[in-house]
Amino acid sequence: MKRALFSFLLLTLTACGNSTKLEGLQTFTYAAGDHRSGSLVYAENPPAGGAHNALWQNCGVYSQELYREYAVHSLEHGAVWITYRPDLDAAGVAQLRALVDGRPYTLLSPYAGMDTPIAASAWGAQIKVESPDDARLKPFLDKYEQGPTAPERGAACSGGYSGVR
Repeated sequence: MKRALFSFLLLTLTACGNSTKLEGLQTFTYAAGDHRSGSLVYAENPPAGGAHNALWQNCGVYSQELYREYAVHSLEHGAVWITYRPDLDAAGVAQLRALVDGRPYTLLSPYAGMDTPIAASAWGAQIKVESPDDARLKPFLDKYEQGPTAPERGAACSGGYSGVR
């Protein structure tokens, strides 16, 4: 009886664990604390970690592009940065705004030159989607906002830079 119960629980937990796997998730490894000045080049577009400015971007919703170097520093602090192509329609932007509403460690901004309409990036993780109602966006936020990949989880996401490009 105990063995059957154990097997059932193991199968149940395994099934639950698989449901949190995000299709299309890309992961990367970056060292933390690499502060540099000036314009930087990133391996991903938009970036999902790496060298960054010593000043972080204040979390919030922006209607203009951000300096990548400040936003990446916010990722190091545990923020999730949702970017969208500037040609995303107003209804799509409104959906993304609603998605991040009330979340203190998120950035939302347009980002030119992306290969998909929307990307969600955290330190060392990224998912790219075609529409703002993609069911993977919320689980990504739930997992990575103040998530385990952030080297400086809990560091400030305010009191930094609040400007745009």
